[in-house]
Amino acid sequence: MADLIRSAALTHFARLAHSAGIDPATMLRKVRLPLTCLERRDLRIPVRNVRRLLEMSAEASGLETFGLRLAECGDLSNLGPLALLIREQATIGTALETLSRFIHIHNEGMRLVIDQREGVATITFLIRGAMRQSTELALGSINRVIGFLCAGNWQPLQIHFTHGPPRSRRFHRQFFGCDVVFHSDFDRIVCAVGDLDRRIPTASPELARFLEGRVEVFEAQHERWDARVALLVRALLPGGDCSIERVAEHLGCNRRTIHRHLSDCGTSFSEILDNERAEIVMRLIEERSRPLADIAEMIGFSAQSAMSRWFRERFGCTITAWRRDPRQQVLAAVGRW
Repeated sequence: MADLIRSAALTHFARLAHSAGIDPATMLRKVRLPLTCLERRDLRIPVRNVRRLLEMSAEASGLETFGLRLAECGDLSNLGPLALLIREQATIGTALETLSRFIHIHNEGMRLVIDQREGVATITFLIRGAMRQSTELALGSINRVIGFLCAGNWQPLQIHFTHGPPRSRRFHRQFFGCDVVFHSDFDRIVCAVGDLDRRIPTASPELARFLEGRVEVFEAQHERWDARVALLVRALLPGGDCSIERVAEHLGCNRRTIHRHLSDCGTSFSEILDNERAEIVMRLIEERSRPLADIAEMIGFSAQSAMSRWFRERFGCTITAWRRDPRQQVLAAVGRW
């Protein structure tokens, strides 16, 4: 199965793309990513597609530092539930250890290894299928996270990249505030061991323990295939390209694998698709000005009549009747679910 990453990694992609003179929607379509990933921060999208998006955007814009500039736009909140957990740790060292333990929740294709020796600490990034822009986004983002935890008072000793240098190193030096080494053996951040002992002002050990339990529950939920498929269906439906083959492409597997895993979860692709359509259509038909033909297209029906037949079978009434007495129909719908 393909590695997935939270779409929060692309939170500021649209703004950066516009400022660099490229159209974000066009770039997303080129790498077959749903436009909704720019709005929904917790959508799981393929890491490899994000890598291609960053590389193609850097090439199209002529901005060699595209990935690093995207990191510059981000903040601690890009890590979602992990941000709350690491912010409450006692020290920078424990925060990084926690991040290393749970980083796969944010990016399944990345691991962190923290080592200390002879007064120097290294944070080594192990990134599957690494490419220049995605690697610089990863190191740049984690470097900024440490900076936020240190209340802005942070400066690493060195930054190492396995790829070669850009034409100009000025932005890299400005961003990291230290020597940047290219053609290195590893991608890593190097700092003083003493930096790991620095206290985090926001720390709350009791809250950290509570949040760790919640993150573990969150992790377990996202390991479920039915939850992963439902998230993708929800994202792909508005684009009119939501087939099991398309979902399988995102997950890096084939349709038989999806059928098998969903069967183990006690559900099926058609059932998930039906449930997601129902959730979306209930929200959209409340907007009386929106044409029903547009809604039908948005949730993957070839014609309005097909959606109408499905709606009657699903909810036991017409859309017109639903709109006339929504509260009664909600109760009826709950009974049918």
